[in-house]
Amino acid sequence: MEPSNSLTHKNGRQRKPAAASNLGTADMRLEEEGEERLLQGADTDEDNGRPIVRPGIRGELGNISLLLFLYVLQGIPLGLAGSIPLIMQSKSVSYKNQAFFSLVFWPFSLKLLWAPLVDALYLSRFGRRKSWLVPTQYLLGLFMLYLSVTVDSLLQNEGGRGPDVVTLTGVFFMLAFLAATQDIAVDGWALTMLSRENVGYASTCNSVGQTAGYFLGNVLFLALESADFCNKYLRMEPRDTGLVTLSDFLFFWGVIFLISTTLVAILKRETVRVAGRRRVQEESHVSVTETYQQLFSIIKMPAVFTFCSLLLTAKVGFSAADAVTGLKLVEAGVPKEQLALLAVPMVPLQILLPIIISKYTAGPRPLDVFYKAFPFRLLIGLAYALLVWWTPSVKQDGGFPVYYYAIVLLSYALHQVALYSMYVACMAFHAKVSDPLIGGTYMTLLNTVTNLGGNWPSTLALWMVDPLTSKECDGAAGQSCGSAEEAGLCTTEGGVCVTRLDGYYVESVVCVLIGLAWWVWLGKKMCRLQDQSPAAWRCRVTR
Repeated sequence: MEPSNSLTHKNGRQRKPAAASNLGTADMRLEEEGEERLLQGADTDEDNGRPIVRPGIRGELGNISLLLFLYVLQGIPLGLAGSIPLIMQSKSVSYKNQAFFSLVFWPFSLKLLWAPLVDALYLSRFGRRKSWLVPTQYLLGLFMLYLSVTVDSLLQNEGGRGPDVVTLTGVFFMLAFLAATQDIAVDGWALTMLSRENVGYASTCNSVGQTAGYFLGNVLFLALESADFCNKYLRMEPRDTGLVTLSDFLFFWGVIFLISTTLVAILKRETVRVAGRRRVQEESHVSVTETYQQLFSIIKMPAVFTFCSLLLTAKVGFSAADAVTGLKLVEAGVPKEQLALLAVPMVPLQILLPIIISKYTAGPRPLDVFYKAFPFRLLIGLAYALLVWWTPSVKQDGGFPVYYYAIVLLSYALHQVALYSMYVACMAFHAKVSDPLIGGTYMTLLNTVTNLGGNWPSTLALWMVDPLTSKECDGAAGQSCGSAEEAGLCTTEGGVCVTRLDGYYVESVVCVLIGLAWWVWLGKKMCRLQDQSPAAWRCRVTR
């Protein structure tokens, strides 16, 4: 999911069609007789002449509710992972450590590597999708229970060491890996859990469920965890802590994961019957080897290779703005819960933008919208840098004035317009060029490359902030502030580390210059890919 990137650096959640990651599985099909009836519009049963009762939306509310709930569960660990960088920033964690933790957001972009295994390996008696869904959700619940006991000590500053970033990264990486695996299983199950006429609701469950889960794990948690927010809006008498702690939140959702997974394992079967007939359950099987061969055949095509190379480099110009800005605002004193809450008024805009933009990307040249939005997004990156520079001068004793948050909200809204314009255009082009005979594999490959093109620059941007920052020790002769240890010695000797040049501003300018160079020399090359014939995008295996 790229379109939900925000100032709070949430790169983990990637929106996509419900079937996007279902590699190795062709479109679901009805049994021959039932499919012919659906295609021909028949409404009677040949065997007994009785009308066929087709399952409307009311008849499948249970399945739709289950799908929605599973996608909500998927969004919880992603939302929590997105909140940890803001918590660590308030504990003065270095940007190199933030870069290391950003690896947590990579599994959703790399699930293409193991998705064929999830499709091909399963216990037929237990169920093709439940074979992966049940164990992954049990592991998610157990990891959350483990974190509920250990997360406070992992985040505490003990002896000046700061949070245990390595352990936090390892545990949350596993949470994201398991959530990505659960996503593959749920996406595949959605195709067979719902009838053909209602399968379109799967993508709705995906978008709404993941968004709701991320909101619960990120925005709602940060608000309820903040003592300032709770004292100001939710309490009559102020206290030193919020309504919930991170350990309490993890324990609650760990228990929910375990209970709900047990109920699904016992009560929900993958094969059901409608009007005395089997539901759509049969899926054509493609072996793991064949799936990887398809991927390699797609990548080898000159048009696809060129397009993937451009996708992997297109977002370098936005990396400083997207990955570092939110953390810099927290460093400047903006409450992390207030930053998170800015995402709430953006929800209607995020719903409307794809609908509006799709009118301009529905034609034969969707990448023209991508090209036109590119420089505006670069300029917004510079505006973010100005916003960070201006923030300390606006801070008051009681926090920040309302007009400051209004300006932040406006800049965020403009960023969303540019971001969604590029995202929707890119997805439209993916759908346009994907070979329909292997559409699932093809689309997932292009989406994976698109996501990776955003992940690696963000990690690199976070990593480079500290080396590009220049600090000096004032008040202690012969001391420097080049590292955490040196900064500690400076303070011990009675000095103060003063930032002479913030690496974030250097990065912001360099990224914009790189982005402008990409737009001038490579942007038009990407647009020219739209002039390629359809045959240039067809996989040789399917010709």
